[in-house]
Amino acid sequence: MENRTLGDSEIAVSALGFGCWAIGGEWQDTDGNPLGWGTVDDEESVAAIRRATELGVTFFDTADVYGTGRSERVLGRALAGRRNEVVIATKWGNVFNEATRRLIGEDTTAAYARRALTASLRRLGTDWIDVYQLHLGDAPLVVVAELREVCEEFVREGLIRTYAWSTDDPGRAALFAQGEHCAGVQHACNVLVDAPEMLALCEQRGLASIVRSPLAMGLLTGKQASPDRGSAGDIRSLPPAWLRWFDEGGVPAPQWRARVDAVRDVLTADGRTLAQGALAWLWARSPRTVPIPGFRSVAQAEENAMALQRGPLSKAQLSEVAELLQ
Repeated sequence: MENRTLGDSEIAVSALGFGCWAIGGEWQDTDGNPLGWGTVDDEESVAAIRRATELGVTFFDTADVYGTGRSERVLGRALAGRRNEVVIATKWGNVFNEATRRLIGEDTTAAYARRALTASLRRLGTDWIDVYQLHLGDAPLVVVAELREVCEEFVREGLIRTYAWSTDDPGRAALFAQGEHCAGVQHACNVLVDAPEMLALCEQRGLASIVRSPLAMGLLTGKQASPDRGSAGDIRSLPPAWLRWFDEGGVPAPQWRARVDAVRDVLTADGRTLAQGALAWLWARSPRTVPIPGFRSVAQAEENAMALQRGPLSKAQLSEVAELLQ
């Protein structure tokens, strides 16, 4: 697989990135509901990240709020000594308490953006962030226009190289893209729920499409019965309204499971696993996509990274998937 370039920057990344939400471990919202993916082993996380780099992955996406700082610390530890070999993206906008591992609220002020950036740099053990992303998908446009200029200040100061917005609203993404150093947009997309307007925007504006939920929060891994999803610390065990893939207890919702079954044979053709086929669909969908599947083990890292060797689905396979899901 060829590398991707982030927007108009000179930053080249592997066509596959790794999302680091899951390795943050357990944390909660203000009501005590889970926002993590259950318990994790930091040593396993570090080993998985290092194994991913061995297999050609150079792009890692995290956020300050994942595990209330834990994900950034683990990522920084895993990449120590090889900072110039990788590209790191993180996010800001959420306010949290590291001691209680609780989300507190949101802050869209310029002053908080600077404090958050300083804290992320410290946790990651780096002098710069390659892609700094606003983590509040529905933030007011007038506020975001100001934050876009704050990001430009960070670029001039050498604290970040580029920036992006994590949002599923093409209109909002287009506003951020007016900034000189905006390199992309992070948005949801997968074989079950396409994002044609966002992909079109990325093509028109020359933006990188950083794709979260490429495996539908684990539904597209093929592991229908998972004790992890039923654990009290896993967000999928008590899914919020936006998490459509699972019913309470982490059980795959029947209507979505049926859609996975409908395309399983196409995605697993040519020797791919289901997860690898889902990633291959995204690469076939647009040459600007950089899917960032999550991971919690070396085995998961290897399976996802090995998808790079097989590349995208063929045009015929892409069309067949579209027909099956009509």
